[in-house]
Amino acid sequence: MQLGDSVLAAIRLEDGRRTKAKLQSVSVTGGLLRLAESLAQGDFVEVAFQTQSGPVHGMAEVLSPMRSMPDGVLQPFRFVALEDDDHRRLRNSLDHVAMRSALGMRSGAFST
Repeated sequence: MQLGDSVLAAIRLEDGRRTKAKLQSVSVTGGLLRLAESLAQGDFVEVAFQTQSGPVHGMAEVLSPMRSMPDGVLQPFRFVALEDDDHRRLRNSLDHVAMRSALGMRSGAFST
């Protein structure tokens, strides 16, 4: 599901450092982040973002950066661990966006 630039994500790296990203797209299996600097492919990070159904927090593996941009890089990730409640909140939010999109309505399922 494409989200644009409006959804902020908090990222915690393996060494405990934190950074912020914008969640460009997301699915139940992973997503695409816009970061100021690329992360190392294969690193495991914690990803957290807010949805209308509540916060989603999961462990993810960082994949190879897709594209460098003047203000950062687009980098995909895949979820490797999501608690049942986080998975449910993510699924509910994605279903909400898909339903509203089918009806031609704008959705606020993901928060800034």
